[in-house]
Amino acid sequence: MTSPSANLPADRDRAALAAALAASAWFRASPEDLRTALVEHGRVERLPAGARLFSRGDADDGLYCVLEGAIRIGAASFAGKEALLALIEPVNWFGEIALFDGRPRTHDAYAERDSVLFRVPRAALAALLERKPAYWHAFGLLLTQKLRLTFDLIEETALLPAPQRVARRLLLMAGGYGDAGAVRCVLKVPQEDLAMMLALSRQTINQILKQFEIQGALRLRYAEIEIVDVAMLGALAAPDCAGRPRR
Repeated sequence: MTSPSANLPADRDRAALAAALAASAWFRASPEDLRTALVEHGRVERLPAGARLFSRGDADDGLYCVLEGAIRIGAASFAGKEALLALIEPVNWFGEIALFDGRPRTHDAYAERDSVLFRVPRAALAALLERKPAYWHAFGLLLTQKLRLTFDLIEETALLPAPQRVARRLLLMAGGYGDAGAVRCVLKVPQEDLAMMLALSRQTINQILKQFEIQGALRLRYAEIEIVDVAMLGALAAPDCAGRPRR
């Protein structure tokens, strides 16, 4: 579980916290009074590496945003096999599904490394939406952004060869899953995790990444991937024939 932080911007400087959250395109595009309300009612919390944030079936406890570190979203079978769906990094929001349907959490969430989170409790969100129902539109945009990404990923899994899928996922992560203002050059993702997210073998991922490195698109480090040529990686992600437009 998370623990409150006593020495972070949420406690000292709400303006600094708002500035940090503004790295999220969704937050920036939301109405100013909604942004102010989220900062006012939220709290900054810490989660050490490996700690559980919530499990599938847990009651909804609010909306989260990653400020530092990374959150691992996935599930595990009774046999212990893990499915890794996403690594949520700064500054991305998550947890909005339960806000809409009021049902339990859909997946497990753990800290991939020491993380700092911003959480707006469900009770505060419910009261806010009761007072200003128009805010549902902003949260709907957050949800549909994720839904579009999900459809894209399902389509890519069904239709694209592994190298293109790898290149596209790296670009997606570098761009903050569509919610970042700039492309990050260094991705802190072990190859094993990338393999799980793409349902490919560790060996296949390693072979593809090494080929990308030879072609000058990236540089491999321990548990990191440095993108050195975004244009080259984009070319590797492009379909061989005229592709469908991105949603």
